[in-house]
This record gives sequence, structure tokens and C-alpha cells, in this order.
Amino acid sequence: MTTQPPQLKKKDFESDQQVRWCPGCGDYAILSSVQKTFAELGLRNEEVAVISGIGCAARFPYYVNSYGFHTIHGRAPALATGLKIARPDLSVWVVGGDGDMLSIGGNHLLHALRRNIDINIMCFDNRIYGLTKGQASPTSEFGKRTATTPMGSLDRPVNPISVALAAEGTFVARTADVFAPHLQAMLTAAAAHKGVAFIQILQNCIIFNDRAFAHVTDREAKNERVLYLEHGAPMIFGKEKDKGIRLVGNKPEVVRLGEDGITEKDILVHDETDESLAYMLSRLDPKDFPTPLGIFRRAGAPSLHEGYQAQFEQAKSKDGEGVILDLIHSGDVWDVK
Repeated sequence: MTTQPPQLKKKDFESDQQVRWCPGCGDYAILSSVQKTFAELGLRNEEVAVISGIGCAARFPYYVNSYGFHTIHGRAPALATGLKIARPDLSVWVVGGDGDMLSIGGNHLLHALRRNIDINIMCFDNRIYGLTKGQASPTSEFGKRTATTPMGSLDRPVNPISVALAAEGTFVARTADVFAPHLQAMLTAAAAHKGVAFIQILQNCIIFNDRAFAHVTDREAKNERVLYLEHGAPMIFGKEKDKGIRLVGNKPEVVRLGEDGITEKDILVHDETDESLAYMLSRLDPKDFPTPLGIFRRAGAPSLHEGYQAQFEQAKSKDGEGVILDLIHSGDVWDVK
């Protein structure tokens, strides 16, 4: 007779390390939500691996009581890919900031997405290099004044959602650090997805880029300027649920329900399987449109690690389990004395 182990709680995923981020950093809220979600998913500590690169967010593995690896700058998706292939039983989570993941790590991110490896990628986007004291990052706004752009950034910012969609990510979502229930819902959906999951988490850096996402997280903004995406539901938003998005030809526009005979039937309905719709939503300018939060795209596709496992089984059925020493000493070898 076997006894089921008790379900873990959030505190069981808290490590014994002192959490060392700046007071007020959005990473605290994300850490709490991740720990709570792991427990609610029914995971065991030994079933989770957290892989990070370099940056403020990359301290994450120290603070989660699970397997973890603090890797080198930008390479976390590559390490996570190898781990998932070697240990497909693990729930693998990648943590990186906008600089780590979209600058030096951009190449690794693209390949992890296109390969559809079954890992969960969390991009903490605060539009700044925080650990190295406030330089412009790939997602910094055009004209942003920073230590490295004192007269204003001339770079066009990277759009993380557009990049993930262009790389054919099969699960692409956006949420924010302070919206805990929504953040946890996105983490839960990512964990359930078979294939790569990419989540852009809007995260506040209180020291070097405070209120970068005030247009989303301020009380009035979150009531009036956030569009929560829900598959099969019309794109209605606003505190009174009186505004929506409709298409005029192939261009979106904001309309008010009840004006000029506009009804809910005129409002665009979200479809997570529509790649073109997802890309259009990723390009909405917050000056003229609400900011979409939720799942932009969710689609089924073969996962890389499952393909490798099938090849491994095929090779073993043909040639047997194999002995590593026989492989090393087969063919041309060198004897070093």
C-alpha cells in the first residue's frame, strides 16, 4: 500500500537564502506568485528546475527550493533545452530579464522558441539594465534617457511578444508583476502547455526605471487601459465595459458600445489560434489602444524533446542499450600516455 505525499505549500518552495533585491522591486511579487503556483500545480521540489542567466532576475534559482542553475549571460534557454532533453520528467523554467534574454541571449531565445522545446520562459521586462545600474536595454523606449543614452535612445525598442510570435512560439502571453491572480493564471496555463511557453512579465524597477508601466498598472490605467484577452470572448475593456476593438478592413480601432449603433456583435473576438490576430494585437500602440494582457497565441505542435525521445527509443530498439566505453573505443582512437 502506497501513501500519497502531502501537497506542498508555497513556503515549501521558499529556499533558506536571504532574498536580496531592492526594496519595492517587482521581482518579489513574481517570486511569490511562482512559488505559490508551483505548489498549486502539485509539483514536488525535485520535479522543478529553474534556469537563469545574468541580471537581477537571474538570482531567482537561489530563492526557489528546487533544482536550479545560475548560468552565463543569455544562455539560459540553451542550458534549459539540454536539460529538458536529458531529463524530460522535469518541469523546466527559464528566468531572464529583457537585457539578458533579448540582447546577448536573443539568438538562444529564438532557437528555443522555434524548436518548441517543452520549457517555460519568463522574461522579466523592466525596460532597463538594472543590475549594471541603469543603462538602456533592448526594450527601452525610443528617446529614453539613461546612463548610456544621456541625450535619448535612438534605438527602436524590441517588442518581446512580436519577436516570440515571429519565432513561431506556440504559447505566447503577457502579464504584469503586480497583477498576482492574472500572473498565476498565465503561469498555470504555461505549465499545462505541451511545448515552449513564453511569458513577458511587465516588471517595475523602482530604482532605475520606476513607473515604466504606469500606463498599465496605475489604478485608473488598469481599469480603463488594459484589455484582458480571453479565447472566444469579444475584446471589450474599460471600467464600465463600454469600449471595444473592432476591425475596419484590416485595421483595428477603438469604439464605444452604444454609440452609432455599435453593439457587442461588432467587436472583434479573440482567437488564440489566429497568428495574424496575435501579431496585430502585439503591435497595438498604448498611446491609442489598451494594452493587451493574456494569451496572444496558443497552438499545438510537436515538441523537440518528444522527437528526440522517439529517436532514442528507435535507436535502442535497433542497436540495444549500448555501452559508453564501447562507443569511446570504437573506430579511430588515440592512446594518451
